[in-house]
Amino acid sequence: MISRHIIITGKVQGVFFRKNAKQKAEELRLSGWVKNTPDDKVELLVQGNDTDINKYIEWCKKGPPKAKVDNVYVEAKEKDNSLNEFIIVYED
Repeated sequence: MISRHIIITGKVQGVFFRKNAKQKAEELRLSGWVKNTPDDKVELLVQGNDTDINKYIEWCKKGPPKAKVDNVYVEAKEKDNSLNEFIIVYED
């Protein structure tokens, strides 16, 4: 199992990116989280097998239909054993 930290830039807030990201992660049986950032990006942490993570990253490059993705930044991370599902993080 691997873990990847992902930052997505572009028109990615207000287009159901988090909801669709969660659905895609669940479809691929990935764990982790997704949240909006104060600077209009979407941030994710995903964990799973290499093949499914790569499929997920390819999906992130397009996003949901109303999104316009400019860049996807991916960084390897240490696995977080406390993550056993995929959640949307809502921050104030």
